[in-house]
Amino acid sequence: MLNLPAVSEAVAHHSGPLETSDEALMLAYAAGDVVAFEQLYARHRQRLYRFLIRELRDTGPVDEIYQDIWQRVIAARSGWQADATFASWLYRIARNRLADHWRAARHRPPAPHDADARLARVPDDDTPERRLAVEQRSTGLQRALAALPPEQREVVLLRLEQELTLEEIGAVTGAGRETVKSRLRYAMDKLRAAMTP
Repeated sequence: MLNLPAVSEAVAHHSGPLETSDEALMLAYAAGDVVAFEQLYARHRQRLYRFLIRELRDTGPVDEIYQDIWQRVIAARSGWQADATFASWLYRIARNRLADHWRAARHRPPAPHDADARLARVPDDDTPERRLAVEQRSTGLQRALAALPPEQREVVLLRLEQELTLEEIGAVTGAGRETVKSRLRYAMDKLRAAMTP
């Protein structure tokens, strides 16, 4: 049985190196702890937003899709069970929502000419993820990522930016671990070749 005040207190006042897991926070939120959701949102909002920008390559629909994903998380909270990590569940929702968008649009538009500038305007604290994003904004890497087949680009983004394990990526994409590993290897080979002078 969850002790909601203790979870809320741990989330709100925690200052030590241990953090409440995403899964524990989601279970607490499912039981009514709004502070737990705020913590989950704070942990995942920037990385999810960057993932959507990179996948869509057009920031026009990003905000709408981003909000819809979080609404789906909120709507599904009472039925959520910790069968998988929260991150893999969240990115599975994101992937499904992107698939809905692409089905409706029937195409993937090319990246706008100012995609890097738009991405640079996404607010973020100085975090390892931010430093990684700054490094990845180089023109050559952006072009190399855009040139990857969609399945390979998705695996690279989920692995490098979202730091999901091969198993979690498999849960998100519906592909087996070996398929994910193969896609990642081919994608990394292509990126290295594109970035080699």
